[in-house]
Amino acid sequence: MRATRVTLMYLLLALLFAGNAWAEMVRDLHSASVPAANQGSKARKAAASEALAEVLVKVSGSRLLLADPIIVKALSNSETHVQQYVYTRNEPPALGFSVRFEFDRKYVTELVKQAGAPLWTASRPSVLAWVVVENENGRHFVDRDNWPEQAQILIDAFSRRGVPVQLPVFDLEDMSALSANDVWRLNSAAIQAASARYNAQDIIAGRLATVVEGESAGDWRYFYRDDRVNRSVSVDDLKAFMREGANIAASELSARYAVAPTTGEDGAMQMAVIGVFTYPEYAAIASWLDNLELIEDVIIEQVQGDRVRFRLQAQTDAEQLASIIELNEHLVRVPATELNPVLSYRWQR
Repeated sequence: MRATRVTLMYLLLALLFAGNAWAEMVRDLHSASVPAANQGSKARKAAASEALAEVLVKVSGSRLLLADPIIVKALSNSETHVQQYVYTRNEPPALGFSVRFEFDRKYVTELVKQAGAPLWTASRPSVLAWVVVENENGRHFVDRDNWPEQAQILIDAFSRRGVPVQLPVFDLEDMSALSANDVWRLNSAAIQAASARYNAQDIIAGRLATVVEGESAGDWRYFYRDDRVNRSVSVDDLKAFMREGANIAASELSARYAVAPTTGEDGAMQMAVIGVFTYPEYAAIASWLDNLELIEDVIIEQVQGDRVRFRLQAQTDAEQLASIIELNEHLVRVPATELNPVLSYRWQR
């Protein structure tokens, strides 16, 4: 574990940072669940390698690092850095077992740095997903109430890439604002208008049609502010289609928020937050900062009135760090002054 001056339970963080925040702290960033033919050592070793590869892709945001010689060597010895693992027997029609591995966080971070790949912190925007599937009975939204298995496939696909995903509630307000045919036409104006109530900056819409048995054609459209990403795909099944959507989301998000770590003493910086009146509030802020992979140490340096000053040791510069801190809607940036450092924020409840 990294050295830290503040310890606080995740429950406190969840209570203080709950609400309509459009970024979440990904809790399973350093773990992965993969198939295993049996519980033997050979199968477990192969599964551990696959699981570490998945974790590394989640942490960096890109599959390109898997070709790096440092990573290739590490994958062959992945079991050494497993903190714990657990087997579960797959339900029919799947065969064999699934095994979930949890890897040492510090080791994973250092491995990504050694490969020269960027680090994507655990604080990540949530992506709102509108997905329509067409079958012999017509077109339908993928939702938890009516199509729970399809919804779980979507959630699992995004989770494997470390992307928090949110499904609409599909209540009367949603249904009056957006129809399945609107999404099928990838009607940008209608999709964005219906998404406004969710305060989501990142939105993805997908449509999938079965062309012939075993082959499906689909399209994805990704929205971020005025930017659009369009991609057509041919896939074997729904799982493959959802993976394509998750890959698009991960690629777009990591391009904005993954940062190449730096080394040296230049990582020392100060951060001030005003409007903080209680110990649980400033302790939770410190703990949230400490859970960002690019921050090595967090020290509460001064508490004066409603102002808290932190000293940070980070593996990046202040502006790059600011782009990540801005994901927390409770920390609103304010102009720097002679009394305030570059990283100055107001606590917004």
